[in-house]
Formats: sequence, C-alpha cells, structure tokens
Amino acid sequence: MSAHPVQSLANLEPRTGSPTPRLDETEFKRRFLNQFQDTAYQSLGAELAKIASAAWDAYEHSRKSPRTRKAGKGFADPDYDLSLDWIATHDAVSLAQARHEDRTGPRRFLLINGSSRSEHTCPGELSKSFRIVEIARSVLEREANVTVQVLDLSRLASEYGRHIHPCKACFSTSAALCHWPCSCYPNYSLGQVQDWMNEIYPLWVEAHGIMIVTPVNWYQTSSPLKLMIDRLVCADGGNPDPTTTHGKHPKEAKEIEMNGWDYPRHLQGRLFSVIVHGDTEGAENVRRSLADWLTSMELIPAGALAEIDRYIGYYEPYATSHVSFESDQAFQEEVCNAARTLHEAVVARAHSGSVSAGAALTQPRQK
Repeated sequence: MSAHPVQSLANLEPRTGSPTPRLDETEFKRRFLNQFQDTAYQSLGAELAKIASAAWDAYEHSRKSPRTRKAGKGFADPDYDLSLDWIATHDAVSLAQARHEDRTGPRRFLLINGSSRSEHTCPGELSKSFRIVEIARSVLEREANVTVQVLDLSRLASEYGRHIHPCKACFSTSAALCHWPCSCYPNYSLGQVQDWMNEIYPLWVEAHGIMIVTPVNWYQTSSPLKLMIDRLVCADGGNPDPTTTHGKHPKEAKEIEMNGWDYPRHLQGRLFSVIVHGDTEGAENVRRSLADWLTSMELIPAGALAEIDRYIGYYEPYATSHVSFESDQAFQEEVCNAARTLHEAVVARAHSGSVSAGAALTQPRQK
C-alpha cells in the first residue's frame, strides 16, 4: 500500500456539472402511479394517492436507507449509522467466506446460466445455456463431497421482483468509495429495491469453483451477465468498511485512496471455467474477455479444457438450434470435460495449493 503525491486537496474536489435528474412532484407521481395499470387497482385510487404522497416524501427528502443502526465494534467509526440492508449482506458474505475457508466442508461449485431466455416468459423455450449448465451440474454432482449451486440469471426476465440494478461506477471516483459488498442499493427513495446482488455476492464468496455459461449477444455477453459483472467491481479492490467514507462522501474516499489503498481482492484464489456458445460469430472474443476479467480479479483458470467457445448450428435456423445442440455430442462431452477439469482443479488446489487439471482427459474432437 503506497501513498500518491497530491499537489493540493483541491485536486480531490469532485467534478460536477451534469444536468439534474430530479423530478417535480407531478412527474414523480405520474411515473410512480403508472405501475398500477391492472384493472384490479381501479377501485383503490384514494389509497394509491396516499401511497404516492408517501413515496414522494421519501423521494423529496432522499431517504435512501431509512432503516439503520450504529455500526458498532469492528468498524472505523462505530457511531456511524449503517444501513440494516448492508449489514445483513455483509454478515451473509462473512458467513460465506467462513464456508469457503472450511477445509472440512464440501467442495463448493457455482454454475451460472447467463442467458435471459426461458420458457417462462416471451421466448416460450428454455436456453441452450441452461441445458449446458445442467450437463455440468450432472457431472459435478456425481463427485463425492460436492455441493453445487446454480445461479439462473434468466430469472431477471421471468421472475417477479428480480433486479440487478446497474453499477453506479463509484470505483471510478475512488476505490474507497466502492464498498464491499455494494452499498449503492437498495435506494428506497429512488425505488431501486429488491436488488438480487445481495444474494449473489455470498454465492461467489463461498464457491471454490465457478463456471460461467453464456450465449453471444451482439458480440458481447448476455445483458443479465454483464449487469452482474459490473456489480462485482466491488469484489476487486472495494472498501469493506463504509464508515471510513461515512457513506458516500467522494472527497473523503479520494483522500483515503491517495493516502494509500491496498485494493483487497475479495474473490482471490477461486477457480473458474468459462463456456461461451454462439450461432455465427463472436464466441472466441467473449470467452477471452470473460477469462481476462476473471483473471484480472485474481481468480485462477482451472485449465485449458475448462475454457470453451463453440458455435452450435453455425448459420443454421434459430428454430432448430436445440436440435443442433442435441446432435452435437462432441460439444456436450467438451462441457463434461470442462466440469471435470474444474473439479480436478478445485481438489488439486485444496490438497497442494497448486493446479494441474485435465491433463489425463481425452478430447472428443481431434485437430
């Protein structure tokens, strides 16, 4: 941890000047009430008007975190009022870290379906990504002393009350302003609530091995996966003590960073596998960008066989893409090998601290 020379404190003044996003009361209430379009609400006009007035009051006075308690022992400023929501997530992350470090416990794997498609909403059909995750899960669950968690990001599009709100880029103002876990949400005054990341952070923390499966969407990862990726910025250098910046005070955070910041790597040492599939183009670049991102957070590649980019039904009709997937037995076996390699890597790291996985596996396709 090294300090950075600063010519003067004026250099740390936050730059401002963008247009205000604040709404007047009329526009706020119009937007708030617009969510109650169903005819079931028609008889509740008076009640909704009262609720809209209460919501306006919370918005007007910017009550981001109305429920707080004193931070207490273990924080830099024990008298600071910390959000109860943040405390709950912080405690869940701490328990997850203890599970991760428990050498007597099972090997923990997190499998992530990055596709937004499922049969439970407009597409009417599950995704190939989900089927790939299920193949990997079946391989891992055959191993002894293993637990597998599946994070199905398609639920962002199909399940009521599921949200991953966008990253607000606090890290770009100062690393110390980006709290671990994220303290930007919930923001009750802005209606930014039910943020799924509060449940997702512990899943990443407890895992020993992580597999990400995603389709290619316009040369990029899927939008649900990208939302999660951006919100994991706090896991790589984020500040575990919001009381040091007394909430979101950018100048305080800048001063802390310039006095020397150690950029704690909260997910360091976990093993990863990446599987990217596409229809026509972009799979290789997406796989590389995901692997680069994970490596930059000091997660460890499980091995060459754990990173796959493939085309399923190359330039064939979308309507028959599942048929193409079902007929591509070699690709399915590659997925199995990726899961086996990830498992081997986790076991090897637990036993010796080093990784040498997948060397004995036979590739289903020869060059």
